[in-house]
Amino acid sequence: MDSWHHHPRAAFDLETTGRDPQQARIVTASILLVDGDGALLEQHEWLADPGVEIPAEAAAIHGVSTERARRDGQPVQQVVGQVAAVLGRLFAAGTPVLAFNARYDFTVLAREGERHGVSVPLPFPVLDPYIMDKQADRYRRGKRTLTAMCEHYGVPFENAHTSAADVLATLRVAAVLAARFPRLQHPADALHASQVVWAARQAESFQEYLRREDPSAVVEGRWPAIAS
Repeated sequence: MDSWHHHPRAAFDLETTGRDPQQARIVTASILLVDGDGALLEQHEWLADPGVEIPAEAAAIHGVSTERARRDGQPVQQVVGQVAAVLGRLFAAGTPVLAFNARYDFTVLAREGERHGVSVPLPFPVLDPYIMDKQADRYRRGKRTLTAMCEHYGVPFENAHTSAADVLATLRVAAVLAARFPRLQHPADALHASQVVWAARQAESFQEYLRREDPSAVVEGRWPAIAS
């Protein structure tokens, strides 16, 4: 089968000021492009001055303080434009972009584009190891964070929660998933379409579970980005 993992693919990750993708601001961004064998073709990294204070709890995770961002970072509008340009080129070429928990990163990027008047590309095709793993091995117990999945699949992962390390780990985990689960071996556009459905069903199932205790619980099911 002419599966996505036999072709060039990229990975994308952001580190930000917070957990809410509608409000979070970009602090760092990374994009890696590899060939069909996984060899590096391109590497892009950015440090942004988000224009707001970086909360201490966020800085403790990714290691970038407000002071460092203001001193060394590019204005966030420039970073958003440059990230959007690279992603736009990849999507236009049909190159799949992998992102772990993609709805977070692509939602942050979309909101930042709106704030700063920068056009961002429609995210397609996108591949999300988080959604793929939940679908392929849905009854496995334990966490499904990127760190936990790397441990489960035997993928080396150093400097977690830096965007550069996270994109590399995302590529490696995705390669293992594709090799292990034939149902994930499809062309990127077809797998993207499947993930839209899988993400919605996964969210619906989790929402039903949560509503046993909290009838008002809502779990977002849109993927790979959430509307404003």
